[in-house]
Amino acid sequence: MVAVLAAGLNLAPAQEVQLHGLVFEKWVRDTFFSGYRPASYAQRWDIPAAENKDHGAMPVTPKVAKLGTAVDLGDALRQYEIDEPFMLIIGFWQQDGDVKRMVNIIAPEISPELWRKLWGPVTYADLLKLDAVIKDTGPAIEETRRRALQMKNAPPFSEAIIQVNPKIDDQGQRHLQCSIRFRDVFQHLAPGADPKPQAHPALFGVEYPGPIPSKPRELKNP
Repeated sequence: MVAVLAAGLNLAPAQEVQLHGLVFEKWVRDTFFSGYRPASYAQRWDIPAAENKDHGAMPVTPKVAKLGTAVDLGDALRQYEIDEPFMLIIGFWQQDGDVKRMVNIIAPEISPELWRKLWGPVTYADLLKLDAVIKDTGPAIEETRRRALQMKNAPPFSEAIIQVNPKIDDQGQRHLQCSIRFRDVFQHLAPGADPKPQAHPALFGVEYPGPIPSKPRELKNP
């Protein structure tokens, strides 16, 4: 079944490294949300509340992460703006040869109050200041990275549970993203869930169908 899902995605070469995430998201949408297809991948929610008829009528965001690592949440400013309940479905995988096996799946419902608590003392103005530093093309890239890292590792960002992640490279990427550490996922978002690998990981009582063909990521030499 997974092989069929993968073949049906018609991935471009640049997307192959993200195959496991795309396959997992498609399984989630097809199995639980009537095969919903987003009109645009830039829309606010991957699965809007109106499409969630059986699991709380709240918007849904599927994510994948390697077991034990942080979960990438996306653009920090957009994430900070969330002010409504939502469901975060996370599939955790482990590499097994040339396939990735889903070994744990959680689906915590997150309230606006909890979401704000995870940001701690960080304000929207704080994020805008850091974002401005990242997008300032005046200084050399090395200096911009130094400034951004200095801000990231100091209050208020160092006091928040959600971590900010400046993305700056010489290819023009200048984004402020954010993530939540693995231990914090299970401590704050899903405190009753078992973080260890599961023999039969399931979502809403439905077991994940099988491994995803996906080779380990190859690190390029600088």
